[in-house]
Amino acid sequence: MNPFRILLILFLTVPLVEIYLLIKVGSFIGALPTVFLVVFTAVVGVVLLRMQGFATMHRVQAMIARGEIPAVEMLEGVVLLISGALLLTPGFFTDTIGFLCLIPGLRRRAILWFIERSFFDGGMPPPSAPSGGQGPRTIEGEYWRDRD
Repeated sequence: MNPFRILLILFLTVPLVEIYLLIKVGSFIGALPTVFLVVFTAVVGVVLLRMQGFATMHRVQAMIARGEIPAVEMLEGVVLLISGALLLTPGFFTDTIGFLCLIPGLRRRAILWFIERSFFDGGMPPPSAPSGGQGPRTIEGEYWRDRD
């Protein structure tokens, strides 16, 4: 499916779901408690997001210090950025998705699922797989080093 079509559907349906939920919750508990709940979830979300962000940053720094590549941790940072945007968006639906992204195990599983799906379901070839199924490909060329 076309990514622009998916974005269009999201931009149309998410606000409608948010408005529906705000009206339903507001009619059940009242307008002022609903506004307080939306603000409260944003504040709690930002506090949790900050803690998760610092934890992820420390893991990235530790992996770099050990000489490892922090690929998944960098993607976790991207998911945390998206989570922060969702938590700051007023509404219960986006807050729910934002809070789900703050759960470390769920976040990591979603990232690994996305990586496996994009590499192995026809999106991109795996990084170590040869192209075209013909075995290793050798590219000939020349190189030189410039001395400082």
